Amino acid sequence: MKGYQAGISNFEGNDTQVFGISTDNTPSLKVFAEQTGATFPLLSDFMRKVTKEYGVLNEERGIANRSTFVIDTQGKITYVEEGNSAVDPNGATQACSRLKKK
Repeated sequence: MKGYQAGISNFEGNDTQVFGISTDNTPSLKVFAEQTGATFPLLSDFMRKVTKEYGVLNEERGIANRSTFVIDTQGKITYVEEGNSAVDPNGATQACSRLKKK
């Protein structure tokens, strides 16, 4: 998240919106945002509906796998990064830049 916050201007320059979704509850996300300095929205999927629908919920552990999705203005997923590299914003930044040029 710190990487996304540090590069937030790259996303804003590509006319995009960054937000995080977590299976944590809202009060926990508020503390996390304060600790990391995140200025973009952090949304709670405490009921695990969104993470399940996007196929990133680890049902055994009850948490979502680290993932980054870039979704175009028509709602189509154009880029997915999963695993530890999902917290590195470079791939998402490049995907957003490619979308802008379409």
